[in-house]
Amino acid sequence: MELDRIMMSQRELHRLPVIEAARAKRITQVAAAECLGISERQVRRLTVRLRQEGPRGLGHRGRGRPSNHRYPAALQQRVLALMQARYPDFGPTLACEKLAARHRIPLSDETLRQWMRQAGLWAGRRRPRPHRQWRERKACRGEMVQVDGSHHDWLEGRGPALVLMGYIDDATNQVFARFYDYEGTLPALDSFARYARRYGLPQSVYVDRHTTYRSPGKRTVEDELAGRARPQSQFERALGELGVQVIPAYSPQAKGRIERLFGIFQDRLVKELRLAGLTTREAANRFLARYLPAHNRRFRRVPRDTGDLHRPLPAKRVWQRILAIRERHALRHDNTLQHATKTYLLEERWHGHRPTTLHAEERLDGKLYLLEGDRPLRYREVHERPRAVVAPKRPPSHRRVRIIPAADHPWRQFERVQRLKALKNRTLLSW
Repeated sequence: MELDRIMMSQRELHRLPVIEAARAKRITQVAAAECLGISERQVRRLTVRLRQEGPRGLGHRGRGRPSNHRYPAALQQRVLALMQARYPDFGPTLACEKLAARHRIPLSDETLRQWMRQAGLWAGRRRPRPHRQWRERKACRGEMVQVDGSHHDWLEGRGPALVLMGYIDDATNQVFARFYDYEGTLPALDSFARYARRYGLPQSVYVDRHTTYRSPGKRTVEDELAGRARPQSQFERALGELGVQVIPAYSPQAKGRIERLFGIFQDRLVKELRLAGLTTREAANRFLARYLPAHNRRFRRVPRDTGDLHRPLPAKRVWQRILAIRERHALRHDNTLQHATKTYLLEERWHGHRPTTLHAEERLDGKLYLLEGDRPLRYREVHERPRAVVAPKRPPSHRRVRIIPAADHPWRQFERVQRLKALKNRTLLSW
């Protein structure tokens, strides 16, 4: 004997004994309505259903039937065809945005997610476990900014390899970013200058221990005299002169906001660059300037405090000298100086004391300045230094040559003295 299976929710199961008691008149319909939190009219409906259909009558009428608000099947097929043809690696959220903006198809991301799962186009992503203790956001905008560079195939082979230098405010999630050819000192200083010109100087920056931000060298005598526990990188030195604290992170999870930002950009921004068909760094930076305002409007957060701790950038002539690669070099006796494997000849005539060391400043505009204190010096590059003429060596001879000393050579005098001594000894022995 086969038993009928009745699909009922937990709420409907709880209604069954109350409706049976109302039907048997053990309680009134008013009491049943108050117990179930429904109207008396609904109690009467459920009582009639229970009498006519049994417990099955208390189930929802729409269970097992398609919804009256479902999307047409033709629309679902069209959307899935677009996903396979144009957005095969897009997630449901980003794909919904593109379908609404480019194809005028408004959908919810959950609906598209279900369609993609049914078609085998989306398997979902497992969230990683949290790492270490959670750190609360900073209270004010500009209190701390997380900085890092992301190495990724941003143009997907259509152009050169690029690095995205990213800045994210810890309190508000406000993002600033720019593409460069590599992650080094000059890109770090240039990106920080552009950030400071737009928003101001933050109180601190949170960076990893990349050699761009922290020097791997050993402590020198100058560091000991300055009271530094370790040598400074050019980035640390420049930000220190501007009054910005550089805080190192000891794990990727410690600067999780910038790491998650790069995860979002490596998914969303790469696809946006692909849809725009960009192939150069300049075009990508122009696109990024238009893309970031909309990103910030969507993902920006309201800080706990409304204050802004950014400080104004000093005068241009001041920060241009600070945000530069600054090195000391010895001045040679031939009035030349070597910097970055190149040799430069100074066109200065020293009247009085001649300096032994000079400073070289490689600024963000690409110009090199050689300075004596604060005074710039005129110079020109020496492409090839004159080489000293070296006499060719004579090939070694394998034939031994006998050398006979001259008659007045000291060796001759020594031999004469020895002969006289021998003659004297023989004369004494004969006696």
